Amino acid sequence: MSGIPDLPAWAALPVSLLLILGATIALIGALGLLRLPTFYKRIHGPAITITFGAGCILLASMLYFTATQARLVIHEVIIAVFLLMTAPVVSMLIMRAAVYRDLRARKHKAGATAGGVYTIVEEETAGSTPPGKR
Repeated sequence: MSGIPDLPAWAALPVSLLLILGATIALIGALGLLRLPTFYKRIHGPAITITFGAGCILLASMLYFTATQARLVIHEVIIAVFLLMTAPVVSMLIMRAAVYRDLRARKHKAGATAGGVYTIVEEETAGSTPPGKR
């Protein structure tokens, strides 16, 4: 198997650019995971990183191995399809689980009610009157 010195110049430039772009996107996603204050804001960093950063790195890998092996290498397409199909679904399920957890725990300031889609309704106690009948 040949290495980087045997990589033609027409392939070296796109491979290096895709690797730099993918690594930069992954770094931005990691910094977003560290810097953003709430869970609901923090979930966007890794979700975008997986789809775009990993996609660039997989394209670079596919181009590199296609150029060095002198044949079309498409193993990375299977990985990319799997990531593109599962990453948004997993992010949505994690987000939905966090929303329901916060609603069940009645955390008003957690962010689950920020968009106005969900509201936290206070339960009535046995001896109290309903809000409209006082």
